[in-house]
Amino acid sequence: DDYSRFILAWKLQKDMSANSLIEVIQEAVDATGMTEVPVENRTKLLSDNGAGYVSRAFRDYLHLVGIGHILTAPFHPQTNGKVERYQQSLKREVNQIPYEAPSQLDKAIADFVDYYNYRRYHKALGDVTPADVLYERREQILQRRKEVRIQTINRRRNYNRSLRELVNAA
Repeated sequence: DDYSRFILAWKLQKDMSANSLIEVIQEAVDATGMTEVPVENRTKLLSDNGAGYVSRAFRDYLHLVGIGHILTAPFHPQTNGKVERYQQSLKREVNQIPYEAPSQLDKAIADFVDYYNYRRYHKALGDVTPADVLYERREQILQRRKEVRIQTINRRRNYNRSLRELVNAA
């Protein structure tokens, strides 16, 4: 999800064929209940120009489920910068150890996605998690942090004031 940066669906695949991509997109569609949203309000998919993304089968599938498709400019990965940055973070974490079986790699990716979605604070999101944004908790969290900060500042002022009074009285 571009707005929240929440990873809605993923799957370790052997290739980037249209069928492999369709499997993952269908998981995201099922997870979000997007088919209940009027077609004109449905999300759009931003992708690069990989063979699977520009194939007729993939285009037909997106049309069938009512998802618009925006292709990035060729040789311009910055257009898809958030995804590129996520991939970089994923690779940095997952490539630290060798895996003996695909199931081990699958587990490592699942753990990273869980961490990324639910525990990793994002500066660009206001230091909240993608889940906080997706589930509309960001404003509540930021308000609570502000209240705690004000309480902490007031406690510190009161402590410093009482300390000064003790020093001056002595």
